[in-house]
Amino acid sequence: MRILVTGASGVLGMAVYSAFKSAGHTILGLAHSRATDELKKVDLLNQVETEGVFTEFKPDWVIHCAAERRPDVAEKDPERARRLNALVPRHLAQLSKSLKYMLIYISTDYVFDGTSPPYTPSSPTHPVNHYGETKRDGEVALMEVGASRNVVLRVPVLYGPAPNNSDTAVNILIDVVADQSGKKYNMDHYATRFPTNVVDIAEFLVRLSERPASSPIPPILHYSAPEPFTKYEMCLIFSKILGLPHEHIVPDANAPTVCAL
Repeated sequence: MRILVTGASGVLGMAVYSAFKSAGHTILGLAHSRATDELKKVDLLNQVETEGVFTEFKPDWVIHCAAERRPDVAEKDPERARRLNALVPRHLAQLSKSLKYMLIYISTDYVFDGTSPPYTPSSPTHPVNHYGETKRDGEVALMEVGASRNVVLRVPVLYGPAPNNSDTAVNILIDVVADQSGKKYNMDHYATRFPTNVVDIAEFLVRLSERPASSPIPPILHYSAPEPFTKYEMCLIFSKILGLPHEHIVPDANAPTVCAL
């Protein structure tokens, strides 16, 4: 199969690119600010440029990992977040109708408010911040375009191999644990998340692509690890792995909110 991965320089995109390449597929990875010799630089906000690349490559599957994934950045530049997270998916869904590819749109548990877990693919969405709203709008765009080969894959907070620990909300906790300078950290011990390894998601996508055509894929899927942790609990795990003390990390324990897929 011919596989195109957007956001292939990101943590999830790198894992997806690597998994499909290892599985023997013909693959094209797209990136923007972190493009390399192996990854093609494309501005997905430029529709003409995007259409040209997609038309030339003729993908069978497009896995759309590119996004503004940082809630704080989405709040600071809401229009850019909306364009990346909602308008780009709409354009890719429209392209899928003419180019006949399967589009997998990577979404998030931020489309829910965390008050009524566990969530299923049919649960009503209710985002509580701009990032969640834009990702929800991207999902709606796929459904409105209506192509039968558009699929939403919601995933929770991610971890895995990354160029920088700051690239994921889980990996960054390694730096917190490793900071033995005496600085104190108040750490979230109330919001329960389900950290999921990007390698597992990538391997799931490879298996999904190998399903027979007679076995249709539902329009919305959830993929999540089963174990719940707060950020404080994640820090304790990293502390044990690294063999470092954790007394500088103080649990901030309020009423828990669970965000479970």
